[in-house]
Amino acid sequence: MAYLRNAKRPLEILLHNTRLSSCGGHGFSTWATKRTSFAHSSDTKVSKTAYFCWVSRRLSSQASSSAEQISLIKQLRERTSAPIKDVKASLVDCNWDIEAAQKDLRKRGKVLAMKKSSRTASEGLLALAQNEGKAAIVELNCETDFVARNEIFEYLALALAKQALLVENSSQQVPGVFSFGPECLEDLKFNLEHPKISGETTVQNAVTEVAAMMGENVKLRRGFVMSSFPNGVVSAYLHRSPQPGLGRIAGILSLEVENGISQLNALQKVGSELAMHIVATKPLFLAKEFVTSDALNNEREILRSQAESTGKSQMAIEKMVEGRLRKYFEEVVLMEQKYFLNDSLSIKTILDNLSKEVGSTVKIGNFFRMEVGEGIQRLEASSTEEPVAQAV
Repeated sequence: MAYLRNAKRPLEILLHNTRLSSCGGHGFSTWATKRTSFAHSSDTKVSKTAYFCWVSRRLSSQASSSAEQISLIKQLRERTSAPIKDVKASLVDCNWDIEAAQKDLRKRGKVLAMKKSSRTASEGLLALAQNEGKAAIVELNCETDFVARNEIFEYLALALAKQALLVENSSQQVPGVFSFGPECLEDLKFNLEHPKISGETTVQNAVTEVAAMMGENVKLRRGFVMSSFPNGVVSAYLHRSPQPGLGRIAGILSLEVENGISQLNALQKVGSELAMHIVATKPLFLAKEFVTSDALNNEREILRSQAESTGKSQMAIEKMVEGRLRKYFEEVVLMEQKYFLNDSLSIKTILDNLSKEVGSTVKIGNFFRMEVGEGIQRLEASSTEEPVAQAV
């Protein structure tokens, strides 16, 4: 009995503590007096109200802050055209200071552009610029056609073509066509007047900045300049053109007039039609005498092998080879071709008719055809310059 009486008190204390613990979450104790219970309940209601007000203010403040941050992200994105992920990262690192973030973004972009400079860029645009008696065309490459359609990319391509008109060929003082690499333009300074890329800069820095904006490898690959003779005109045609001066395939040629220009409009009209013909038919040489011996011998060997497989006599084989060589010349020699819009007319006939119209002999001085990305894979594999269809 003594043992039971001694165990009873600790058990009562344990039950009392348990009830207090289980009832404490309700804001008052059922073991307290009625007055104490009422006071405790009132205090709890006040504290709950204050807590809810604090939470409401906190959420409202957070919502306001989020709206401001979204606005800053949008503003910086509009300024730079950089990817949203990079825009937000720069703003966070710069404590949401938009001016500092813009500078940081340019630094990030240049580093990223350098990292991506080794990636293949076979898409892009050709950009053309012309003045009196001269035409310049450049190829600006990127990785995807999506970037090639971007207005900033298009603007840069046109600006670079205008700079290419300033390139002079020191080794060739007579009119003609010559090519140049990006190194001829990289250090030239020029002014850009686009809302997202403006101010004085060098060609190399402009290309790097646009690469940073686009998030791709962007590079100036090559350029060509063609100048006409004093009595001549330069005509060009751009295929798949998103706007004047841009395209993916280009044909350019110069027309020479023996006794001076008398009807410029007629010359320009026929010149544009012949430039379109060059784009469509892909000639490699101006006349038969300009076909290289290597090209002729290779074609003759292929044709002879094909003819010998027929089992005919040697005389018949020779006739077959010569007949097929005439067909070959019609395919690769501009002056031997039929006009692509009217095969009843030859290029020679078109020039003869033009000569009669202007009252003086007209001939083609030079031509070339180029296309975005041509030869890039082979160029990377062999590190040699790819051929471009042009007059010799």
